Amino acid sequence: MFVKFPEGEAKRTDPTTAGGVVYDAVIVGGGIAGALIAARLGAAGKSVLILDAGPAEDLTLRGYESYLDRFYSATNKDNQSPYPVNPNAPMPRGTDARRIFPGVPDSSAYIVQSGPFATDTTYTRVLGGTTMHWEAKTPRMLPEDFQMRSLYGEGADWPLTYEDLAPYYNEAEYEIGVSADVDDQSYLGITFDDDYVFPMQGLPLSYLDQVVARDVDGMPVELDGVQRELRVRPWPQGRNGVPNPAYNGGEGYVPEGAVSTYQVEVGERCQGNNNCVPICPVQAKYHAGKTLARALQNPQVHLVGQAVAYKVHVDEHTGRVTEIEYRRYDKPDSAHFTTERARSRLFVLAANAVENPRLMLASGLRGSNGLMGRNFMDHAYLLAWARLPEPAGTFRGTNCTGGITELRGGRFRRRQAAFSVDIHNDGWGWARGAPMSDLADLVDAGGRYGESLRQGLVDRVSTQLLLAFMVEVPANPSNRVTVDPAYTDHLGNMRPILTYDIPDYTMRGVAYARQLSKRIFARLGAEDHTQYDPSFWGYAVYGGEGYEIRGGNHLAGTHMMGHDRSMSVVDKDQRSWDHENLYLVGGGSMPTVSTSNVTLTIAALSLRSVRAMLDQLAKESAPIRVTSEARAQGLPREVTL
Repeated sequence: MFVKFPEGEAKRTDPTTAGGVVYDAVIVGGGIAGALIAARLGAAGKSVLILDAGPAEDLTLRGYESYLDRFYSATNKDNQSPYPVNPNAPMPRGTDARRIFPGVPDSSAYIVQSGPFATDTTYTRVLGGTTMHWEAKTPRMLPEDFQMRSLYGEGADWPLTYEDLAPYYNEAEYEIGVSADVDDQSYLGITFDDDYVFPMQGLPLSYLDQVVARDVDGMPVELDGVQRELRVRPWPQGRNGVPNPAYNGGEGYVPEGAVSTYQVEVGERCQGNNNCVPICPVQAKYHAGKTLARALQNPQVHLVGQAVAYKVHVDEHTGRVTEIEYRRYDKPDSAHFTTERARSRLFVLAANAVENPRLMLASGLRGSNGLMGRNFMDHAYLLAWARLPEPAGTFRGTNCTGGITELRGGRFRRRQAAFSVDIHNDGWGWARGAPMSDLADLVDAGGRYGESLRQGLVDRVSTQLLLAFMVEVPANPSNRVTVDPAYTDHLGNMRPILTYDIPDYTMRGVAYARQLSKRIFARLGAEDHTQYDPSFWGYAVYGGEGYEIRGGNHLAGTHMMGHDRSMSVVDKDQRSWDHENLYLVGGGSMPTVSTSNVTLTIAALSLRSVRAMLDQLAKESAPIRVTSEARAQGLPREVTL
């Protein structure tokens, strides 16, 4: 495949059979976790094979531009609209969500939902993973998020502390190229090294953020006897801003793929486009394909695309993983595939919190404690929307530049869930499909056309305000991913079955969030247009009130880490308790999802696990270099053109 690298050098990787080569590590998944681990292991001289379900051509500039073309031409511009339908690597999408009726699982989409609550969970199965459509907010977790059971009696404690993960947060922020200012991100116990600055300077608040801040900053809120003042705060962003000259002790930050209008192939400076979800038109937003492209410059790192992992094989005597069996399809629209196997010293499952346990369970590996696939978590999103009394520049800027963070933590978490608040720059889009819904109403109900239609649309959308409350959901073993041979995809892989419910703890946070939205709207002089539809697939009733609950696609918990092998699936290094040469990495390892987007924490955990992988490889045996052998057997290789 042809990849445009920052230096302008083009290379080709020819993904073919893995043959009989034994690698140092085989990684399943080319998202941010797999890409970071492959890059770091390769840099340490280890031989790595990445298996990814998506076509390898997706990593090329041509592939990215095809995503953009598909997005521009799509009628329904949901978060999967840029990415081709692939029956051999199917992807869930938000439009799949349906109301779940008791005892009647919904198997109409890739994820089989068995209830009692329905969710619009999505993830993207192309190279780069879900970072291809993520929002690119990169907040750190709070220190208290790592001790939820000890402090508040909810969820589970981590085997790590904030201080343990802080150095890897630094490293992850470097890799992503986070734009933020330390002063804005130092709150509720989040601390930084004395001389720390982010790689890029913080991006400014949008005009809409500033309009909201004008009246909300300083707003008093009392919860559990503690009074605090709200503030609109910029979110840290995984997108190109102005490189920080003070980074690394004054050495400055040099982005990999840059920040000028002459480098569109690898990433311009953020232009404030409003379609960051699902895709940035100028690659200003970080995606794991950038890390993967650099990793593949190393001749020790190989990639096989169109390779869907089918089974994890384990030695029944030692418990060690011996190989990954995968099915390699010819074309996305072809039913033909070959069955191949990849062998290595270490194996890394780096798909996501649904696909990792799905593969393990489909392989008959339920875990000695039966926890594989359990404790599924995602954020519960409550939306509230209103019309401001003046134009506020809605639809200008990226999807979300600012929000309210004061209720992310505190002792009130003994009684109810915490949440963060996003101020959405895309108006009522998530809630009610703006601006398309406004356009349809102006034409169909208002009979408008021409200049009257254009002005009417501007008048409507420029005053729209959407608040999105991201409410935590604690771990619960009943919320889980399972499999059943009755539900399979085109390649014969068992599809994931999701059993999910929203606990009262979360619903108390939801109810409080709705009351807070009313107070905020009143303070802004905004007209509250929030109405929750009882026929909505995610409708939930609590305390006699109904709410529309959406998912955040922040998937966690299904192979939870812990101190004790009887209470967790992996240890603090994300290594399986049952299989000493297997690592399950990513959001599934997180014991709490708390109130932050998960990607930065996934990246930090992955970078931390590399240390353990290298230590294990060093202790077990000397590394193998596979380049010459790979070329002799026709394995993936890199050829300078």
